[in-house]
Amino acid sequence: MTSLPPRDPQKDNLLAPGNAALIIIDYQPVQISSVNSMPRERLVDNIVTVAKIAQLYGLPIVLSTVNVADGRNADTIPRLKAVLDGVTSYDRTSINAWEDKEFRDAVIATKRQRFISCALWTEACLSFASLDMLAEGYQVYAMTDSVAGTTRIANHMALHRLEQAGARMTSIPQVLCELQRDWNRTDTVEGFMDEMFASGTFPQL
Repeated sequence: MTSLPPRDPQKDNLLAPGNAALIIIDYQPVQISSVNSMPRERLVDNIVTVAKIAQLYGLPIVLSTVNVADGRNADTIPRLKAVLDGVTSYDRTSINAWEDKEFRDAVIATKRQRFISCALWTEACLSFASLDMLAEGYQVYAMTDSVAGTTRIANHMALHRLEQAGARMTSIPQVLCELQRDWNRTDTVEGFMDEMFASGTFPQL
């Protein structure tokens, strides 16, 4: 019952706190209200859980919104914004966040190659930035239980297109277990259990 030492994150083929970062794009009121591929309340619960997971394991977070500065859209939804207190938000006019200089620079500044990506809608803001990032050699992990599209078929086909392009499909329970990896890493066990229950994987007692 002897655990091996933690792997070098740069050589690890799995997600680890030392090699991954989180992208969150456009979780704003208009976008939330327009998705129909999953229940909106569950979507909000899940993206809040994802943000808490990133903070638990110390992942860099790149947060972006669209059309807030020009007054067309409201900012990131309050529940998520509260969890991300202190995280810089990069506002854009581009649908494709990768075509925004500040967003792109922020991604590069993390010095990570693996990105857990969450964006609304799946068929636009998640797809376009992810496809461009894949083309430039980044690894993209689409958090399938924390993204949504305008319709079920739009969401499904967007994820299918990303998978064809080389993106990895993943979920909250898988990412949590991948980042935790060993119960001997006791500093994060309590937070792990809190977020696993929050994700709905285990029934509440």
